[in-house]
Amino acid sequence: MNYRIIFNTLGKVVWAEALFLLLPTATSLIYGESCTYFLITVAIALVLGTALYLIKPKTDMVFAKEGFVIAALTWIIMSAIGALPFVISGEIPSYVDALFETVSGFTTTGASTVANVEIMSKGILMWRSFTHWIGGMGVLVFIVALTRKSSDRSIHILRAEMPGPSVDKLVPRSRDTAKILYLIYMALTVSEIIFLWFGEMDLYESIVHAFATAGTGGFGIRGDSIASYSAYSQWVITAFMLLFGVNFNLYFLLIARKFRYIFKSTELKVYLFITVFMTALITINTSNLFANLHDGIRTSAFQVASILTTTGFATADFNAWSPFAKTLIFLLMFVGGCAGSTAGGMKLSRLIIIVKRVKNELRRVLHPRTYTLVKLDGKRVDDTTLHSVSTYMFLYMFIIAGTLFLLSFNGLDFETNISAAVSCFNNVGPGFSKIGPTLNYTVYSPFSKIVLSVAMLLGRLEIYPILLTFSFATWTNKE
Repeated sequence: MNYRIIFNTLGKVVWAEALFLLLPTATSLIYGESCTYFLITVAIALVLGTALYLIKPKTDMVFAKEGFVIAALTWIIMSAIGALPFVISGEIPSYVDALFETVSGFTTTGASTVANVEIMSKGILMWRSFTHWIGGMGVLVFIVALTRKSSDRSIHILRAEMPGPSVDKLVPRSRDTAKILYLIYMALTVSEIIFLWFGEMDLYESIVHAFATAGTGGFGIRGDSIASYSAYSQWVITAFMLLFGVNFNLYFLLIARKFRYIFKSTELKVYLFITVFMTALITINTSNLFANLHDGIRTSAFQVASILTTTGFATADFNAWSPFAKTLIFLLMFVGGCAGSTAGGMKLSRLIIIVKRVKNELRRVLHPRTYTLVKLDGKRVDDTTLHSVSTYMFLYMFIIAGTLFLLSFNGLDFETNISAAVSCFNNVGPGFSKIGPTLNYTVYSPFSKIVLSVAMLLGRLEIYPILLTFSFATWTNKE
C-alpha cells in the first residue's frame, strides 16, 4: 500500500474543497450576508490540506487498491469538512444533521434534514447546491484533470469514482480523459443556466438549480421544490435531467462525429424507451388529477426523469398518487441512469447485462450444448465484467436489506423505511410516506441518519471503495 500517495492526494482534495468554498463565500458577500463561517472552513481546509500534502510520496504510482482507498477517503473527508459551514453558521446546528446534508449533497442524493429551506441564507443554499455539482462528476476527476504529473495509472482513481460496471479512457491519457469529461459537464451546466435564465428565474436561481440538475442531486431553494416555477422552467429541467443521465462517452462521440456508435448504444435506446413508456403509463393513470393533457404529460415526464436519473426534484406530491403510479416510481428508483453519467441507481448497463445473461442461461437449460455470448452494442461482455455485475447485484440487495434492518429500530412504518433505504442507497432523495417529496428526513434519529449517510456513500461509490477501505486486509496486505 502506497500510504504516502494516499495522504498526498487527500491534501490536494482538501485544497480543492477550500477553492470550491470560495463560490458560496462570494455569494454571501454579494448578498450582504456574513461569510465568516465559510472563511473559517476555508482556513481549516487549507491547514489540513497543507499538512497532508507535505507527506511526499516516494513514487506516484497508483494501483487499483490505492485508487479505491483514495476515492472512499476523499468523499468522507470532503463531507466532514463540507458540513462545517452549516454548523458554524447555526443554520443546521446538529453536526450529524449537517453531515447527513453534506453527504446527501456530495453523493447527489438530495435527501434533506432541513424543515424550511426558504429561511436559509443565499450563501448556504449556494454551497448546498454546489455540493451536487462537485459530486456529480467527482472531485477526483477534477484533481486528475488539473494535476500536471498525473500518472497514467490515474485511471484507477477514475474507475473507483466514476459510476458504472466499467470505465474506459476516452483518449490515451487519463488526465486528458478527465479534462474532456469536465469540459462536457461544464458546457451542459452553462447551457442549462442560460436556458433557465431566459425564463422567470434570476441568475442566482438559475445557477443553483443548474448545479442541482447537473449533479442529478435535487436540492431546491423552495419548499415545494420546482412546483411553483413555470411550465417552461419545468420542461427545461426535465430535458437537462435526462441529458445528464446519459453516458458522457456518447457526448464525446457526438463531438467526434462518430454518430454510428451513438445509434448502436443499446443502453441509450433502453433509457429513452423507459422514459417514454413510464411517462405514458403514469400520464394515463393520473389523468384525473390534472386539468388538461399537457399538465399531465409535463408532470409525469418531470417525475419520471427526476426519479430515473435519481435527481429527486418534484413538481407534484407523488406520495398521494395511486398505488400503481407509486409502484412505477418505486421501480424507477432501482434503475438509475446510464453508466458514465452523473445519475445514481443500479445503472441501465448492468440491468441489460443481467437480462441478457438470464436469457442465455434459459437458452442453455433448453439446449445444454449451445454456447452463447453476452453482447452489448455488438461487443462481447468479458467474463470479468459478468462476474463483477453478478457480485455487485448480490451486494446491492444485501446492503439495502441491511440498511432496512438497521432503520427498523427507529420505529417508523415499513413504507417509510424501505423507501428510505432504496432512495438513499440509489442516491434518489425523496421516498414515500413520512419522507415523501414534500417532506424530509427529520423523522429519523441521529443513528438512522448515520446509517443512511453510509448508504448514500456506498451507493455513490458503488460499494467496493467503501468496503475495501474499511477492510483490515486492505491495510495489512503488503502487495
